[in-house]
Amino acid sequence: MYDKIVKFEEQYRPETIENYKHLHMHPEISYEERETAAFVAERLKKLPLDEVKTGVGGYGVSALLRGGLPGPVVALRADMDALSITEKTAVDYASRNPGVMHACGHDGHTAMLLSAAAVLCEMKEELPGSVRFIFQPAEEKTPRGGAQGMIEDGVLDSPRVDAVLGMHLWPALPTGEIAIQPGAVSAASDHLTIKVSGKASHGAIPDEGIDANLAAAAVLVALQGIVSRRVPPRESAVVSIGTMNGGTKYNIIAEEAVLDGTVRTFNPSVREMMPKWIEQAAKGAAEAYGASAAVDYVKGYPSVINAPEVAEIAREAAAAVFGEQGLVPEMPIPPIGEDFSFYAQKRPALFAMLGCRPQGVQPEDMPALHNDKFLPDLKALSYGVRYICAAAVTTLKRLGEK
Repeated sequence: MYDKIVKFEEQYRPETIENYKHLHMHPEISYEERETAAFVAERLKKLPLDEVKTGVGGYGVSALLRGGLPGPVVALRADMDALSITEKTAVDYASRNPGVMHACGHDGHTAMLLSAAAVLCEMKEELPGSVRFIFQPAEEKTPRGGAQGMIEDGVLDSPRVDAVLGMHLWPALPTGEIAIQPGAVSAASDHLTIKVSGKASHGAIPDEGIDANLAAAAVLVALQGIVSRRVPPRESAVVSIGTMNGGTKYNIIAEEAVLDGTVRTFNPSVREMMPKWIEQAAKGAAEAYGASAAVDYVKGYPSVINAPEVAEIAREAAAAVFGEQGLVPEMPIPPIGEDFSFYAQKRPALFAMLGCRPQGVQPEDMPALHNDKFLPDLKALSYGVRYICAAAVTTLKRLGEK
């Protein structure tokens, strides 16, 4: 059946590129994917699908393809939202929406899944089961991304989905390679805000005030000791403060300072302890300077946990597409947040990393995700469509054999 996947992928390849460029030119941020969803729905309604639904969990779109043979149900997910970034690529299909850019590859994910839907429709009568296509909004909007809304609206039910497959374009890997591994493949992503309160006074008379800025600086330093001294050495975590704002004028001792940041963990037990450790460090450091600290810790996305049995099936499918030499044996787990994790909590799931760095480009020269110059190698989209289709068909077969 893989020969047919190759044949139809080549047939739809110009459409894949066309759809990708259109999506890249018209990015929309989380919870505003109105036109993107309409574009996706329009394309899907041209295919012989059994069902196309819009407005699922917001601007989500889902579609169902019932195969000609009885069998399980596999869901394939792509995310659709963009980021508030001003693009600096200078390509002719650069963003036409000022201040908004597809800098995380979601345009590629959507274009690949649209073509995968077209390819699988060509093979409809041979499919041993059904395929649910999930086009999800608001992946970037932690702590509540679009996955939860689509799940609540029943995207994994009627018919009940047996496994979920997802994928992310990954610039650290060259085109022609893919990383598929069991276990944790992303970090839990939490949001941290610390308000430090002091007492204002004239800048020339600091002893009559309590400097919130100084106390906040002490808090910032104290937080860095959590990973090195509280987290077990065999585990990993990140505590990063992205913004630090305090004071109102150059000659006034600051009465208030606010630190805003993120916490990334892999081990659930470490994640559970983080709020306590952070509160102890923040309050202790602030009190040493006579100030007080209030911690607001909001849990976001949990880790994506790949099911070993689905990972094994996906690697079998990927070997047909990339060859054994294209299968990355093991990749360091990136501390990114990803709301595909909510699907993985409900059903056995697999999230893969698809190489998209052009051949000949060194890793240090490839713009990273969320960079204003990020663009995936267009050749990677072809590999992605083939992998999605092969993984869907192989998963249907293997689950049906059980």
